[in-house]
Amino acid sequence: MKHLLIRLINLGLRGTTLVSKFLLIFMLARYLEPAELGLYGLLTVTIGYSLYFLGFDFYIFTTREVLKAKPEQRGRLLKSQLALSLILYAVFLPLTAGLFGLGLLPWWLFPWFLSLLVLEHVTQELNRLLVALQRQLVASWILFFRAGAWCLAVVGVMFLNENSQQLQTVLVGWIVGSSIGLVIGVTVLWRTRMGGWQLTVDWKWLKQGLRIALPMLVATLALRGIYTVDRYWFEALAGLDALGAYVLFIGMCTALLGFMDAGVFTFLYPAMIAANANNNSAEFRRKYRQLAWQTFALTGLFSLCAWLVITPLLEWLGRPLYLEKIELFGWLLLATGLFVVGMIPHYGLYARGKDKALITAHIAGFLVFLLSTAIVSPFMAEMAVPLGLIFAFVFILAWKTLQFYRLTPADWR
Repeated sequence: MKHLLIRLINLGLRGTTLVSKFLLIFMLARYLEPAELGLYGLLTVTIGYSLYFLGFDFYIFTTREVLKAKPEQRGRLLKSQLALSLILYAVFLPLTAGLFGLGLLPWWLFPWFLSLLVLEHVTQELNRLLVALQRQLVASWILFFRAGAWCLAVVGVMFLNENSQQLQTVLVGWIVGSSIGLVIGVTVLWRTRMGGWQLTVDWKWLKQGLRIALPMLVATLALRGIYTVDRYWFEALAGLDALGAYVLFIGMCTALLGFMDAGVFTFLYPAMIAANANNNSAEFRRKYRQLAWQTFALTGLFSLCAWLVITPLLEWLGRPLYLEKIELFGWLLLATGLFVVGMIPHYGLYARGKDKALITAHIAGFLVFLLSTAIVSPFMAEMAVPLGLIFAFVFILAWKTLQFYRLTPADWR
């Protein structure tokens, strides 16, 4: 009974976080000028992308190693990862000033950017570590405060106080929410019994981890690069006001991915990994088919509902610009649907341990996005980026599907 209650609370916190993020982006479209919303979109994707350079996806290695290690040895591993993070901070944090020097972001955002980047990285790593230590409920609370609770608070403050309807209010709320998550994570970790903190940094262990994490980092940077470059490229082609509409629409569309991740993928792909480890082809095939039909059905249902409600929602916002750009929403919804459907063969390959096929797909997909957007942009400026996304995700879907069928025996499909 207690286990069931914890799981329900866990799911409730994650679900509330998803809804809160969606509500925030939608209400910001009502309270902020389109240019401010566009700037917020640039800031969030830049922070999200920069996190990979501060973390190097090293958690992929650390999570497994912490689980294998005895409690009296775990402190040394975490101390070693902390040493790596400090080195990465010293290298990459100064380089972020180049984004502002090149005029990609205004200088007044620089202190906000640095503060949020460090807070997001530390709380993200704490979250992952606590999940690895089987403290999922605490991890969900941290996630709720760093990505959910502050969103609700900001929406409430803006609703009650017209003077607070500005981007700085959002940034203050974000910092406060992440800081609360940080305090919770550090407190829980401090009370967790782990030895080895007094030992020296294990540089050999760090080198071993980097050899494992770096190939996956390259693939992640390529895939996430699509959803980072797109904002900057769209602004260059269409302007900051139009980017506000793009940020609103892409935020609504990517809610589908968050919904699918929380409601489908998280529950099914671990079972596929276990079936592969146990050499159980029948169970793998059953879970894969379940993943496929649920993804198709829910993606179709979400897309239909989104298309039916988008016009009345935009009319309620009272911003004519968003209604003028409504055509963008249809193309971005199609691109997102292709991306989500592409997760079917993705998890099939991932569960089977075929990482090279995924790395190749992501790097090649990023190149397809760059090439197709560059070709289309001289003829259809505002449509170039959405069409580039569609071409890229069609390619990634086709490539992953081909590789899954090529690398998976017939009785496993």
